[in-house]
Amino acid sequence: MISLGQLKEIKDLREVWPHEALDFTPWLAEEKNLALLADAVGLEITVDETESKVGDFNVDIYAIETGTERRIIIENQLEDTNHDHLGKLITYASGKGADIVIWIVKRAREEHRAAIEWLNNHTDENISFFLIEIKLYKIGNSDPAVKFEIIEKPNDWTKEVKKQSTNAPAQQFRLEYWTAFNEYAFTKAAFAKNFKKRKPGTDHWMTLSLGSSAYHLDILTLKNRNAVSVELYISDDKAIFQQLFQHKDEIEAEIGFALDWRELPDKKASRILIEKPVNLDDHDEWHSQFDWIIDTCIKFKKAFKKFI
Repeated sequence: MISLGQLKEIKDLREVWPHEALDFTPWLAEEKNLALLADAVGLEITVDETESKVGDFNVDIYAIETGTERRIIIENQLEDTNHDHLGKLITYASGKGADIVIWIVKRAREEHRAAIEWLNNHTDENISFFLIEIKLYKIGNSDPAVKFEIIEKPNDWTKEVKKQSTNAPAQQFRLEYWTAFNEYAFTKAAFAKNFKKRKPGTDHWMTLSLGSSAYHLDILTLKNRNAVSVELYISDDKAIFQQLFQHKDEIEAEIGFALDWRELPDKKASRILIEKPVNLDDHDEWHSQFDWIIDTCIKFKKAFKKFI
């Protein structure tokens, strides 16, 4: 007979992290631990600074969403929610111009859960609030295991409906295209293994993270010339572009086709891309377009990561 242990919750979080600023925040800022939070909220998060100044105060963690550069603040509270921290959260969000606000607590009181729900329902589609309880468990004498439990999150469906009601036809097309792409691409094991799903939007591009804030992949729909494109976008580092350019022949040989190398010396960003003519208005052609995008993205990641 299989012997099973009993799962036990550690009620006092301070048994593991005695001090929020000195123990919990540094622990959460570590890449492997932040990945647990990132998976829970469905974002890719890169820490920019801990104990980041906001006037006379400090926000626990200031971060960005990898690939999109959306600004994230994370406020930690190893106790029940209170009005003081809710007020700080709003102050920090304003001071940092945050796009995403994450409040991590021991226990969310009902009035504060309702407040975060209200903020999500009454702010525009460009800002999102998460209220998360942190739980600790162990089995017997095992090491503690952490779980981030989402209590409140953005009502994406409501916000998307709000966006659609005012969107121009071009924006509606993009939302439909990216929604269809997600539904198709992430059924392909090779693609799902290499990339994390992004929320469909109304921009003409979709960004895929390569694990660094310095560069990422963009998929673009180019309606003005009926084409799709995949590109490596290097935000602000000409040295990375030059490093890759030194291996141009090797990279193109592995990918299987010539690329358009655009250093753009007068601009911060550099781009390396391939474009494919398609008929974006032909929905019956979309799956073949998606197949090309999927194959190209995987080839880009494999080839470029060897030299970065």
